[in-house]
Amino acid sequence: QVQLVESGGGLVQAGGSLRLSCAASGSGFNIWRMDWYRQAPGKQRELVAAITSSGSTNYADSVKGRSTISRDNAKNTVYLQVNSLKLEDTAIYYCHVLTLTANYWGQGTQVTVSS
Repeated sequence: QVQLVESGGGLVQAGGSLRLSCAASGSGFNIWRMDWYRQAPGKQRELVAAITSSGSTNYADSVKGRSTISRDNAKNTVYLQVNSLKLEDTAIYYCHVLTLTANYWGQGTQVTVSS
């Protein structure tokens, strides 16, 4: 069983920055990929960024150039740094991990961008 604990969400001013963290804990697992998804009210959930154990990354077009996903494999923690926040970044952000045997979702953390 993998437990995911997210932190870093909250209210952020437009143009500012935030860093989300997601720490995975448990035993007997190998995390291959860690992702950040987000879902705004009335919209489909979308992939924001993903990173594999080898360091390969993918970003949504909406955050390319202003976001960085990183991973500390020793800590089983993934981070999402987003700069130049926009109102459209407001959403619930979910951590998602893929192991060799299962996938897991975090509880979600609210990010609200205001002027």
